[in-house]
Amino acid sequence: MEGLVKFVQDEFVSKNEFPQFQAGDTITVYYEIREGDKKRTQFFKGTVIQRKGSGASETFTIRKMSGTIGVERIFPVNLPAIQKIEVNKHGRVRRARIYYFRGLTGKKARIKEKRR
Repeated sequence: MEGLVKFVQDEFVSKNEFPQFQAGDTITVYYEIREGDKKRTQFFKGTVIQRKGSGASETFTIRKMSGTIGVERIFPVNLPAIQKIEVNKHGRVRRARIYYFRGLTGKKARIKEKRR
């Protein structure tokens, strides 16, 4: 059964080509919103908290601060509405999932940048 699901995902799910990013990176995701018959592009800029899953079902979580409120959004990698992803900064973290980042505020919430 798993082989059948994997076959269908490989054959019929369209794969998007995006730059490499990981937890700790600051990225901007441009995605399309449809309201009735209108379309517009909106962006979400924040820090990647985690990448989860593999293949067609892979997702990534982004967190940003909107004033004093933390906002998180989960995007599937193969979402057709995603137009592009820009990597703004590569962060230097020691974990693949930085859930501890949720509890940090102010200067403690800074992530050092990886020089390339």
